[in-house]
Amino acid sequence: MKIIAAKFVLEANENVPMRCDIENVAFDFGDKCIAAMQLGNATHDSDLQLIPLLSANAGSSGVMTYNCFRYIETRILDGIRSHLSDLDGIYLHLHGASYVETIGSGDFHILKEIRNLVGPYVPVAVACDPHGNLCKEYVEQCTLIRSYRESPHTDIEQTNEFVLNELKDIIRHRQNIHAIYRKLPMILGGEQSVSSDEPVKTINRHLDELQKDPKIRSCSWHVGYIRHDCDEAGCGIVVVPQTQQDTEYCETVADQLAQYVFDKRHEFHYTGLTADPDKALQMVLQSEEKPNFITDSGDNVTSGATGANTTILRQVLAQNTQKKILFASIHDDNTFTRLADTKTGQQTDIQLGADYNELSAPVPLTVEVIKKAPQLGTSMFGEYGTQGYGEGILVHVISTNIDIIVASSNHPFVERQQVRQFGIDWFDYDITVVKCGYAFPELVKDGNVAVMSLTEGATLQDTSRLPFKRILRPMYPIDNI
Repeated sequence: MKIIAAKFVLEANENVPMRCDIENVAFDFGDKCIAAMQLGNATHDSDLQLIPLLSANAGSSGVMTYNCFRYIETRILDGIRSHLSDLDGIYLHLHGASYVETIGSGDFHILKEIRNLVGPYVPVAVACDPHGNLCKEYVEQCTLIRSYRESPHTDIEQTNEFVLNELKDIIRHRQNIHAIYRKLPMILGGEQSVSSDEPVKTINRHLDELQKDPKIRSCSWHVGYIRHDCDEAGCGIVVVPQTQQDTEYCETVADQLAQYVFDKRHEFHYTGLTADPDKALQMVLQSEEKPNFITDSGDNVTSGATGANTTILRQVLAQNTQKKILFASIHDDNTFTRLADTKTGQQTDIQLGADYNELSAPVPLTVEVIKKAPQLGTSMFGEYGTQGYGEGILVHVISTNIDIIVASSNHPFVERQQVRQFGIDWFDYDITVVKCGYAFPELVKDGNVAVMSLTEGATLQDTSRLPFKRILRPMYPIDNI
């Protein structure tokens, strides 16, 4: 069997000034993108001819430029055209939260154009992030669509492998099926739906039990994405029938599952330690053990923020503390460029802060350049090496115990190996400040205290304060339903 495979990942935050363009995307082509697709053992069947077109990973960024998206989409569509006569199926790894200038959802546009090419019956299977927005039209054009269960996403490879294996089974035993969708009048942020905590833990167990039903091929729930205002924003559930004869049964299951999740709406909450910025800082300053972590949730780069805010840096400087503190990182293109011309070991005066707004206001510092290095990709997201993730310069702030990685991109630091690339280790610091929302697995494992600071910014955590205009109404918790 011949299967086309492609990956396009972007979480697009419209609340940031930057645009996602070609230089912000990590590209792999042909056989080189197999590893980036994280397909596990699903590629090993002797009768499978997998044709990988490209992996385009833009991570979390701003709205994508039209020209950048057109390049990605054209590569996918041209690859499909060249194999139309003998193509058996299409596997797509799409995030679900892309947003493109003049188009809207890039994910939806790609799938629509694929269906225009191949017609309604060629099997198309999609693996996706649960923090993506769906709609009925999009889902029903998928033969199968399934999101990861876990948040943080520790089961990406497992999910991708499942989707490709199911696609192979559908090709071998052809069924005219499509995924079934139900939209929920509920909107959540990712920090309120961590899978190690309730109610997501119970919801996932319920999904696993439902999937044991021989009439159900797959089921999943989709948290949605709240960082751009669009019709599709909000939670949803998907059920995929095993055969065409099981469709009516799965329609009923979908109704029941939607109600099951909606009935738990009042149970969603922030996971782990969460506090306003002043209290969060005091928690880690008072800790007698190390390391400790603060996540700057209002500037969460894993949800598309710039990573440029200097709010917590200003907080720390005002404390005049003796604690050893690392910022990993602060994104400032201009200051990075200036430091790139400064020799290691040399001192210089800088203004650190991109000055997009008062949250990223410049802070005057005298620093010593310690080490320059490319940023490493994260193992969790299948990012290997240094391609497309930017660079960083580790500096020490003179007359303080503060070190800062000044970054050329908003790529997240959520794994220890990324910090060690700069010749340091977060075990050497009392406190490490990172630009994310909920604490990622290694931060939780290694941290004595890991607290989410409820800072202001482009990834504000209080959903009820976000200025949605286009979403379905009424919708919980914006409306009291």
